[in-house]
Amino acid sequence: MNLIPPASWICAALMISLMNMKPESQHPTPNSHHQVRPATQAGRFYESDPKELSQQVDGYLQGHTNEGSYDNVAALIVPHAGHYYSGNVAAAAYMALNPDKHYKRIFLIGPSHYEWLNGASVNSEVDAYATPLGLVPVDRETALQLMAADSVFSYYEKAHDREHCLEVQLPFLQRRMKDVPPIVPIIISTNNYAKLRRMAEVLSAYFNDDNLFIISSDFSHYPSYEDACKVDGETKKAIMSSDVEQFIATIEANSQSGIRNLSTSACGEFPIITLMLMLNHDYEIKHLLYQNSGDIDAQNRRCVVGYHSFAILRNAQNKTSTFSLSESEKQLLKQIARESIATAFDKRSFSSSTLCQQYPALNQKCGAFVTLTQQGRLRGCIGLLTGTLPLHETIYKMARAAAFEDPRFQQLRRDELDKTDIEISVITPMKRIQSIDEFELHRHGIFIKKGHRSGTFLPQVADEVNWTKEEFIGHCSRDKAGIGWDGWRDAELYVYEAIVF
Repeated sequence: MNLIPPASWICAALMISLMNMKPESQHPTPNSHHQVRPATQAGRFYESDPKELSQQVDGYLQGHTNEGSYDNVAALIVPHAGHYYSGNVAAAAYMALNPDKHYKRIFLIGPSHYEWLNGASVNSEVDAYATPLGLVPVDRETALQLMAADSVFSYYEKAHDREHCLEVQLPFLQRRMKDVPPIVPIIISTNNYAKLRRMAEVLSAYFNDDNLFIISSDFSHYPSYEDACKVDGETKKAIMSSDVEQFIATIEANSQSGIRNLSTSACGEFPIITLMLMLNHDYEIKHLLYQNSGDIDAQNRRCVVGYHSFAILRNAQNKTSTFSLSESEKQLLKQIARESIATAFDKRSFSSSTLCQQYPALNQKCGAFVTLTQQGRLRGCIGLLTGTLPLHETIYKMARAAAFEDPRFQQLRRDELDKTDIEISVITPMKRIQSIDEFELHRHGIFIKKGHRSGTFLPQVADEVNWTKEEFIGHCSRDKAGIGWDGWRDAELYVYEAIVF
């Protein structure tokens, strides 16, 4: 499925988010010992004098001191116009962060206002971003890991050198957080839905309590004040639904509405879609504030830009899910898996959507594995630990992959299907653990991640072997992640549960 025509992003390049840039000023001189991206927008989108910038940002933040912060913020959606116009709305988002909460890294993701990439550009070539308030480090190792994981991520210098949508966020982070963690700067510019899904699948491995995602986006561009409020209200409802299909449909409906001067209803639509593809029922979307430029400059309400801020909260701080399936739902998923394989032999299409309309649980985004066996012997097993698709679609795809794409086996033959048993493991959200004392053998699966290497054992593996807890983790570390028997000791460890049937 392709998304909105490229014309919807081009509008953002016409006026560069707002007509509020100040005259050029001198930028801080980068540290000669590091590769530093200079503060190209200081003096244009925000104050260039450190003292004035601190006072301005602090003033915006202090306006939201009574609104409370959260320990379980997974992501923010924040505007990126000049601070004069969107600073108040941005501050509402940043004040939702607990300044004492430690994040390992921040994924800072926004749209391109200058370059069409047909993909995503990760700035892996600098050690830090400069602002008048100092340097913000870049996690180059993670940036390189993203590019190694999928070719949809690359590095294109022009996507970053004069782009403002990420830079304007940094002073807020510097004034709100006690210790700003390294950032992973990503510019997304493609309307190819399959590529956005690939991005989400790679990024979902990092979408956990260790990391914060910040999505940079303004909303309606250049309609009248009244029309902006209407359009932005519809876009807000679509985001709050957490339904990516509804969000895309709303963007398309807005563009076809005939509203005068409406260039786009979300210039960061593609980063927002990428984020929404990673969400499931374990996240709550909280709307924080809406304003548009007409609220700041009441003399100019004929042509405005809209600003929303949202906080995406991880329910129960990412504890294991209470997600469950009825017997009818389990049987339906097994039917989908078998039909998926059977129709592949005849190159017939098969849609699982109509079968699942009355089963909301099957539309939740969950990871899942499909395992094929014959007389108790493995014949294929493929799966995903995290879900970016509705569960029924994941089962459909993983069943075909287990039958025809598992590199350990020959492709399944038509005459084998009737004697092949299908087992499905639906994966609950992963939870980071700090000690293997938190791992329960037979109940938990283990996921080990170190650098660009990772590996997992499903919970039921413990039922098939006579290993201790330490042996279970050691084998996964050595045999699956490839980091050695004791490599798990300084790796990231996650546990999850599986509904097996």
